Amino acid sequence: MSLPAILLTIVLSIVGMEIFAWWAHKYVMHGWGWGWHRDHHEPHDNALEKNDLYAVTFGTIVFIMFAVGYFVSELLWWIAFGITCYGLIYTIVHDGLVHQRYFKWVPKSGYAKRLVQAHKLHHATIGKEGGVSFGFVFAGHPAKLKAELKRQREAGVAVVRDSAGIDRVR
Repeated sequence: MSLPAILLTIVLSIVGMEIFAWWAHKYVMHGWGWGWHRDHHEPHDNALEKNDLYAVTFGTIVFIMFAVGYFVSELLWWIAFGITCYGLIYTIVHDGLVHQRYFKWVPKSGYAKRLVQAHKLHHATIGKEGGVSFGFVFAGHPAKLKAELKRQREAGVAVVRDSAGIDRVR
């Protein structure tokens, strides 16, 4: 493969993973896979969560993609590499920045702050029903997310924590 084709494959794999992650988070993790994801939404002092089993599962799939790609398809190998890059971005942004599992830094402005706000609003619901901001890298505007949470609460779709501040939409 040429360098431009490799770079395009990596970028498209990263974008594709954000789309897949949104879908898997909304329909699997907040659906039939809630048993593994629930503890991620509940306070605890554990270093690991059942939710981490998703990383092990997806990592195993990517490992197989690397192996098959090595022997069968260079394109598949580079797709696996792009997925791995997404996994690193996810780990730094979601686990590191948002949940502060690896470092303590609270952004005061910019897109990093927006990512943290969007994910905190994702955690504003109690239980798996309803919710906003199921992606991990692309974050909606906090005011729009609060308005959507308020709409879901009023429609009886989601139970929203009082601390979410959805009645203070600007």
